[in-house]
Amino acid sequence: MTDLLSQPLKLPCGATLSNRLAKAPLTEGLADEHNRANEKLVRLYERWSEGGAGLLVSGNVHIDRRYLERPGNVAIDNNGGLEWIRAYAKAGTREGNHFWMQINHPGRQGAVTRDGTFPAPSAISLNVPGRPEFVPRVMPEEEILEVIRRFAFVATTARESGFTGVQVHSAHGYLLSSFLSGLSNTRTDAWGGSLRNRARALLETVRAVRKAVGPDFPVSVKLNSSDFQKGGFTNEECLEVVRWLGEEKIDLLEITGGNYEQLPWLEDVKPSTQRREGYFLDYAKQIGTVATMPLMITGGMRTRAGMEEALRSGGMDVIGLGRPMCVDTDLCKRLLARETDEAVSYESALPVDPREIAAGATDAEAKALEMWTNLVWFFVQIWRIGEGQGPKADMTALEAYRIYRDTEDRQTAALAPL
Repeated sequence: MTDLLSQPLKLPCGATLSNRLAKAPLTEGLADEHNRANEKLVRLYERWSEGGAGLLVSGNVHIDRRYLERPGNVAIDNNGGLEWIRAYAKAGTREGNHFWMQINHPGRQGAVTRDGTFPAPSAISLNVPGRPEFVPRVMPEEEILEVIRRFAFVATTARESGFTGVQVHSAHGYLLSSFLSGLSNTRTDAWGGSLRNRARALLETVRAVRKAVGPDFPVSVKLNSSDFQKGGFTNEECLEVVRWLGEEKIDLLEITGGNYEQLPWLEDVKPSTQRREGYFLDYAKQIGTVATMPLMITGGMRTRAGMEEALRSGGMDVIGLGRPMCVDTDLCKRLLARETDEAVSYESALPVDPREIAAGATDAEAKALEMWTNLVWFFVQIWRIGEGQGPKADMTALEAYRIYRDTEDRQTAALAPL
């Protein structure tokens, strides 16, 4: 019997993934006060490399230290520490698997700003309950072009440091994704208006990255199948962008969806919700009808049967695993060896009354906080692995939230000046 998960995949650039399982990109929050890689990330990725996936994708590596998704992000911005970037790459490839650097700019969804602003295509505030409201700063064209140059610079650094590929992050409402959406991009110049104009920032970034790394180095993109917001980036628009990305000869397209304002993948973490596999599988099947590049689906894949069905009939080529890998770091190895047929979700152990954390929260704020505490539980597991402690599956969501809050407060206070 053919084991679909064990089949190698040759990419358009000529590189080959050894199997169809990937550790999906997960924000780590382990960088030092200069936003450099360190021994914690080396330790984490050594463990994930030993875990059997044919592909690992890093969490956010930012192109500009002024704007971070969280204080512990790695950034490559003339901040030194290249020896640790090389060690990071070596750790993530130690078992012969691919390790790709995810390159990003948070845009208006940043949590840390060094200049008091967050750049965005338009001055439209982020509508997230419980988050301080601010009006982002409109980016002039020269700043957009500088962002594109920075993506190419970081991609070059990734290749020179030993990473085996890169992923351009254009999903979940971060900067390139926000250019795609008609809700967050209301520009009337060449970077807004028509879909072609709104896609220009992404497409020109991909072109610049490809030129920087050459034709034989994997270049991938993470793209929303939809923003799931009225007036936002739609599935129909996604299909058109996928056609354009095909013209750019990218090597892998990771399909996801949503943003900070609409988090569809978090709805399924609540115990009361009926779970299903492959949050974006139906969308990905549609995308597969126009895609000329291999596709990766991330979100909700939990059983061997579901993964194999996605590979067999869903037009998918790679299965991305995220939250389960924060605890079961050797999950892929056990799936490939047929020692297990299921990924443990862990979400069922996570319910917390959000009013234990924020008394007097509105219903909307309570819902947002409940989703957030479910996420930070996994963040804390990643930290524990990086610190050499190992995951703690019996940790409560409330305990994790308190650890997360205290740790990020310390990280923010310790950030080195630019």
